[in-house]
Amino acid sequence: MSLLLERIHQGEILVSDGATGTYLQANGLEPGGCPEEFNASHPEVVRQMAANYFEAGSDMVETNSFGGSRYMLQKYGHGKRVEELNRLGAELARDAAPAGKFVLGSIGPTGEFLEPNGPATESEMYGVFAEQARGLAAGGVDAFCIETMSDMAEISLAIRAAKENTELPVIATLTFDRGPRGFFTMFGITPEAAGEQLSEAGADIVGSNCGIAIDDMTEIISHMRKATDRPILTHVNAGLPKIEDGIIVYPDTPEFMAERMSKMVEAGANIIGGCCGTGPDHVRAFVQAVRL
Repeated sequence: MSLLLERIHQGEILVSDGATGTYLQANGLEPGGCPEEFNASHPEVVRQMAANYFEAGSDMVETNSFGGSRYMLQKYGHGKRVEELNRLGAELARDAAPAGKFVLGSIGPTGEFLEPNGPATESEMYGVFAEQARGLAAGGVDAFCIETMSDMAEISLAIRAAKENTELPVIATLTFDRGPRGFFTMFGITPEAAGEQLSEAGADIVGSNCGIAIDDMTEIISHMRKATDRPILTHVNAGLPKIEDGIIVYPDTPEFMAERMSKMVEAGANIIGGCCGTGPDHVRAFVQAVRL
């Protein structure tokens, strides 16, 4: 068993990091720019991001590789740099990690649909995920965080590719929206079904991230907990974004979110952290909330 899983099974509540995109945009990433290319052109920014989150108290930090698949990178003209950019992202986070802290290799959606809904075949998409996983593993990640997914077929391929091409643990999270009949992903998956199916697909840790307010996320986690005995991770937005004076603003303060994190743990979360709009100050507040 990996040290990460061992600490969870011993009953420890772990704190993850905050947003990557929000941080990079505040530190020089132009609108429409390629975040993963920053691993090569602005390594000091990416390394400092990881250092800031660790300093705030994060037990684990994700790599700057959310859009690091060949499908996504080729849109920026970097399709031949998959191994390089993923490896660099992992190395930069690893370099900033203190002893006893973890680095998670972030793997996001490919942006492509599988047949018959789109042009991607299962074998092609599997290869894309395997390529990214190998690059992240070469850079020294401790586990993978396959995140912000909606399609069970896609995330299952990602889990299998990571498992079959490395020996590292896999975290897998889906993104839900609230509708008239409850919570569903874009492909109609409920939190209960997600808990069951992600576990069956081989994920060591399951969960949900992004796209929804913290009180709704607490409800989602409670539904998932009823369906699985796997550890659960949640990365929560700093509220739903609004546009004020032409600027995207996330309304939830560190204090507001921290007050609700104890309920998230009571609902069944083993790892808590932030998603869009959160930063080191949010993480610092989360740590204080769950370590009191």
